[in-house]
Amino acid sequence: MTRAEDPAVHPPPGTAPGGGAHGAPLTWRGTLADRDRRLFEAVARQHWPGAERVLPRLGRAANHGVLWLAGAGALAVFGSPRARRAAARAAASLALASATINTVGKWSVRRPRPLAEVVPAARRPTRFPTTTSFPSGHSASAFAFATGLALEHRGWGAVAVPVAAGVAVSRVYTGVHYPADVLAGAALGVGAALCVRSLARAGERRRAAPGPEQPATDAPALPDGAGLVVVANTGSGVASGPVAGGAGLGAGFGAGFGAGPAEEVRAALAEALPAAEFVACTGEELVAALEEAAGRCRVLGICGGDGSVSAAATIAQRAGLPLAVFPGGTLNHFAADLGLPDAAGVCRAVAAGEAVRVSVGRLTPGPGPDGRPVCFVNTFSLGVYPELVRRRERWAPRIGGGPAALLAAWRVLREERPVSLTVAGRPRSVWLLFAGNGTYYGSGPVPRRRFALDERALDVRLAHGGGRPGPRLLAAAMTGPLTRSPLHTATRRRSLPIADIPPGTLLAYDGEYAAAPTELVVEQLPGALVVYRPYGVDAGPSSAAWADGERPSAAAAGDPQGA
Repeated sequence: MTRAEDPAVHPPPGTAPGGGAHGAPLTWRGTLADRDRRLFEAVARQHWPGAERVLPRLGRAANHGVLWLAGAGALAVFGSPRARRAAARAAASLALASATINTVGKWSVRRPRPLAEVVPAARRPTRFPTTTSFPSGHSASAFAFATGLALEHRGWGAVAVPVAAGVAVSRVYTGVHYPADVLAGAALGVGAALCVRSLARAGERRRAAPGPEQPATDAPALPDGAGLVVVANTGSGVASGPVAGGAGLGAGFGAGFGAGPAEEVRAALAEALPAAEFVACTGEELVAALEEAAGRCRVLGICGGDGSVSAAATIAQRAGLPLAVFPGGTLNHFAADLGLPDAAGVCRAVAAGEAVRVSVGRLTPGPGPDGRPVCFVNTFSLGVYPELVRRRERWAPRIGGGPAALLAAWRVLREERPVSLTVAGRPRSVWLLFAGNGTYYGSGPVPRRRFALDERALDVRLAHGGGRPGPRLLAAAMTGPLTRSPLHTATRRRSLPIADIPPGTLLAYDGEYAAAPTELVVEQLPGALVVYRPYGVDAGPSSAAWADGERPSAAAAGDPQGA
């Protein structure tokens, strides 16, 4: 029996799927399938001038997402910062759509491919696909990428959408999909892009108002800024330019400092706290500049991203100094979770002496050559994530941060192996060990916000070794913070001893990475850091992080000392 004669591949018109005599009444599903086949055959009989040369080639170019990834790479190298961000979102949308198609879509309906013999041989593919027909993976990837791009950059989206439509039409024109397959794939791709945008926006939201951290009554008020020294990392965010020496702001120092967050902070200080001191330095000079400033100030200030804030928190905690944080990085997770306002708002808090106490995590010994303990304000991890950070930082200057992160994730998930170590006295093989400074609530493939930064326990999660890392890490991300499964363990602890760490293993904390010692203790220091923040001031756009406006109780998160 030929493929054309096989009723499982191409049942005769008028026959409902799954059997039934020819000419028997059709169910509504059979009617739709019959009309879908008739529309496919109508397209197969069409001859559009030039289409035989263009559409098959366009479909082949989109195989395995090559067309779209090449476009994302070109935007990453030659595009504007907005275009690069759009390309990263589009690539993430494509990845989500492709994963959904290959894990759920293709095996849920199992529809046979259409009858290719009705399509002229000149436009049939040289290799007919062997997977099921519904839905179209090419269409899903095409519309996921094009929609993701259009949602962030209308200009490039206007270029990508017609190309995506051409890819979708080519799947019917070359005889590998029914029209319904293409429409379903396109809808799934659009949905994936909207999901990625929703998740990205959720990650960017800030609190509607400052959280419930306890006020720090011992924070000094500096009405004119005398005693405040702010150190700015010129390598954070978009700040760049020559290094400016420290001087009183009233003296008009640092005229050559580049535009960006640090420049905004300098201007805010000059207006609100003119007696404050401002020091700009490179990332390599940051720790030395912070230590020098800590030796002669009453309040230590930092302008930079989460890594810079982490370094400043370590030095402030050692010296017993309060910290003024001026967000100046790319993501600023700590500032967003704490509900910090803009630079002018932080200046008002310093002038009035308004501050709160927050907890910090600590690594003992630290990863530096002297082994001194270091603090982290957000997260610590061992396993695949530190290697991902290392590769991303190496490639980002050449191809941009978003594409570098995607490429690093692809390489890490292909090449890395689980790490064998001892966690809390138990031998473990893990793909990822995560410890958060406070509980990260919510579920999804991106971290959610913390409701408060004054908790007294670490949020500890382990993705166990074995199998492939991708499904395990996805399971760990999609489950709540305190669930247990064969793939994932989560609990809360005040301290976490880790031993037998293989030499050469990397650790990461607050976006920085370093070589891990063979043994260390991860612990939380409750209320160990005083950070300036205005009382009762609206800190930014509304957030959906708190369910019903209430903060989850610590008891709801489980036993803080659970293993």
